[in-house]
Amino acid sequence: MPVPTLYEWAGGMPALERLTTVFYQRVMEDSLLQPIFASMPKDHPQHVAWWLAEVFGGPAAYSGPYGGSHHSMMSKHLGRHLTEEQRVRWAHMLGAAADEAGLPTDPEFRSAFVAYIEWGTRIAVIMSQPGMELPAKPEPMPHWGWGEVLPPEYASTKTES
Repeated sequence: MPVPTLYEWAGGMPALERLTTVFYQRVMEDSLLQPIFASMPKDHPQHVAWWLAEVFGGPAAYSGPYGGSHHSMMSKHLGRHLTEEQRVRWAHMLGAAADEAGLPTDPEFRSAFVAYIEWGTRIAVIMSQPGMELPAKPEPMPHWGWGEVLPPEYASTKTES
């Protein structure tokens, strides 16, 4: 039996659309995040659902019709001056929205979900700082899975600090 993608395990597009709908409703009521998204287009939650779907192994709903890539996503954060406090709030609220939207609560799924959110939000903050520029070579769309176990030859070289 093949291992399902994170997209499939989450419940597909309907689950991710519920997630982003719930999340952006909360964002618009949050004093720290609302100013960042005050002028977002009405279809922004749908685009984020498509992004997450593709990253988690679903259809190319974001990059296909919009020609988007990780490079284009990073460009949306340039010059926004996002703070660590905003990043943490965004990540925390998305986790709470995942609960409310009924995404799976098993530790394996949530670990992979949170790992991507942490990775992605940290890149967003980095790219939003003054003077940041996009890499010269466009980066491909990220694809996130269940995680990887280090091969034995690497695992044995890790030392305790």
